[in-house]
Amino acid sequence: MNKRVILITGTPCVGKTIVAKDLAARLDAFYVNLTDLAKMHNLIIGEDEERGTTIIDEEKMHLKLAEVIDTAEKAEVVIDGHYAAAVTPKNKVTRVFILRRNPVELREFMVRCGFKDQKLWENLASEILDVCLVEALREQEERKVCEMDVSGRTVKEVVDDISAILDGAKKCRAGGIDWLGILETQGILDEYLKA
Repeated sequence: MNKRVILITGTPCVGKTIVAKDLAARLDAFYVNLTDLAKMHNLIIGEDEERGTTIIDEEKMHLKLAEVIDTAEKAEVVIDGHYAAAVTPKNKVTRVFILRRNPVELREFMVRCGFKDQKLWENLASEILDVCLVEALREQEERKVCEMDVSGRTVKEVVDDISAILDGAKKCRAGGIDWLGILETQGILDEYLKA
């Protein structure tokens, strides 16, 4: 069975998981959360105490994802995780959706989720400096990478847009979001790049 594999990626608090789950339900797709998969199959090689994050064995994750995709009993697979583009086999990927959120809004979401100090500023800097987009473009075919501004939008609106792109009714675009320029124009860039 030829599978359609859709990656949902982006920095923490952009809404990856809720969008990915909603999309998977709409498509009746097999849903994969990379954090859960890593824990379930012991694909963790350590903890970064300073950042409070888990370190994944990317090579083992790559192999496990290939197996999961190949054995999924559904025609579509939705993979959710900020490093999905780096660990999903390139030849299996149909589309990569990078969810982007305006750093002013993102900061509010992160604070509500308990992010603070260095972890808050590092993740905001990642969003401002396009880290997930750059990684997706480096690891996957450019024509498959779609960047989406989710700022101020509902989950349904975002999933509707993803569905429209998957159906060919909307264009897939990458490289059009410039948080650096926007924050600089607003005179608040220094307030957000503290990492």
